[in-house]
Amino acid sequence: MISRPLAAAVLGLWGLGTLVACGASPEGRDGPEDLDAGGRATARTAYTPQADARTQSPTGSQATAQADDRAGADGAARSASQTKPLAGKVVVIDPGHNGGNWRHSREINRQVDVLTKRKACDTTGTSTNDGYSEAAFTWDVSKRLAKRLRNMGAVVRLTRADNTSWGPCITERAAIGNRARADAAISVHADGAPPSGRGFHIIVPKKIDGPVDPVVGDSGRLGRTIRDAFRRGTGLPYSNYLGRNALVARSDLGGLNLSKVPKIFLECGNMRNAQDAAKFKDERFRQRIADSLARGLRDYLLH
Repeated sequence: MISRPLAAAVLGLWGLGTLVACGASPEGRDGPEDLDAGGRATARTAYTPQADARTQSPTGSQATAQADDRAGADGAARSASQTKPLAGKVVVIDPGHNGGNWRHSREINRQVDVLTKRKACDTTGTSTNDGYSEAAFTWDVSKRLAKRLRNMGAVVRLTRADNTSWGPCITERAAIGNRARADAAISVHADGAPPSGRGFHIIVPKKIDGPVDPVVGDSGRLGRTIRDAFRRGTGLPYSNYLGRNALVARSDLGGLNLSKVPKIFLECGNMRNAQDAAKFKDERFRQRIADSLARGLRDYLLH
C-alpha cells in the first residue's frame, strides 16, 4: 500500500509525462521527418515542444507583427489587382493586312481553306481617298492597344511584327491565337464601303460545325462588350450600312472560322467616308480607339 503523499507525487509525475507526450509531434517525440525534393525522408532535427509552432499561439508584439504582415500582404495584393488587373490574361491582337502585301500579290492571292470556302491568303486592304492605308491604321491602333494592355498586366501577342512585310495568311492569324491559348482575340480593321456609309461594326463568328463552334457564345459576348466600350469611348455611330446594332455574324472569314478562342473582327469605321477618315488620320483619335478597346477587353476578361 502506498501512502497518500507518495501516491500524489507519482500521479504528478505521470501527469507531466502525459502532457509532454501530447505536445509531441504525431510522428514521434523527435518531431516530423524532413522530406527532400523526391519525397524521401532525411535526418530528423532536434525537437522540443517549444520549437513546434503548432503548440504556441502568438501573443503581444509577436501577434501584432503577424497581423501587420497579413494586412500588408492583403494591401499589396489589392494594389496589384488594381494596377495590373489583367495579370495572367493572354490577348492576341490581329492588325488587319500588312503594308507590304501589295508587293507580294502572288503570295497573298494564294487560295487557302477556311472550311466554308477557299479564299485568298490575305488582301491589301483599303485606304482613305488621299492614300492613308488600312494596314498603317490597323498597325498603329494595334501597337497602342498592345501597350495599354501590357500596362494592365496582360500578355499580348500580335499576329505581325511590322507594317513593311506581307501576310501572314488568314489561316496563320487564327493559328497564332490558338497556339497562345488566348483568353480573347481581336482583329482590327477599317472598311472600304461606299462614301455614304458611316460608322463601325463588329463581326462575330457563326457555328459552322468546325473548331469555332465551342467559342461562338463567348465570341458574341466579347463582341457586345467591345461594341459598347468602343461606342462610349470614341463616340462613333453604329454602321448605317451593315449589321444590326453594329453586330454582324459571318461564316466566311478564316480568321474566325478557324479560331478555337473567343475572337471578333472590328471594322472601326469606313475609310472612304470623309468624317470617319478624318478621325482615323488623327493620332489623338487613334489613341482614343486603343483606349476604348483596352477598356472593352478589360471588361470582358474580368466579368
